Amino acid sequence: MSWFDLLGWVGSILVILSLMQARVLRFRWMNLVGAALATGYNAAIGVWPFAVMNGVITIIDIYWVIRLQRERNDDVTYEVIEVGTDDALWRHILAVHRDDIATFQPDTLDPVGDDRSVWVVARQDEAVGMVVVRDAGNGVGRVEIDYVTPRFRDFTPGQYVYQRSGVFAAKGFATLEHGDNAKARTYLTKVGFHREGEVWTRPVAA
Repeated sequence: MSWFDLLGWVGSILVILSLMQARVLRFRWMNLVGAALATGYNAAIGVWPFAVMNGVITIIDIYWVIRLQRERNDDVTYEVIEVGTDDALWRHILAVHRDDIATFQPDTLDPVGDDRSVWVVARQDEAVGMVVVRDAGNGVGRVEIDYVTPRFRDFTPGQYVYQRSGVFAAKGFATLEHGDNAKARTYLTKVGFHREGEVWTRPVAA
């Protein structure tokens, strides 16, 4: 097999693998690269129907990648909505994604109580995550759940929630704490937490 044939195979494999991705942005990037390689390969060997098809797919993917990247940090895209601990919507999200949530917050089962605040994170008209914070006193909020559905993790809505939404300051929190979890460390660093012993903390943005 020549290196040129190998490129054709790589393009086809990337297109196939892209269809297996739950994350929207990752799907678009993989599909874009795969379709671009397939376009070049099919054009070079003169298989024009497939070259045109993959070329159109490449153009569509480019459009969506640009659009999704622009929306990724667009404050207008997100809304953080406070709900009660007995709210049906967030409890539905909790029930559907309980096993996945336990991967990142294994000690959290069913947070209830007047000392807890719950927010549903929405991206346009779709609920994409939730945050549950317990009032630990003295202006400290303990993050018990910070969850984003798999499709939208590439968009890091947590950056908006923690850095620009203002919801925690509105509840009177000055500092947030999050328990240590190896699977969440990269994310916690990205949204502004820093490690202090067995917990991660960050000041609340006004």
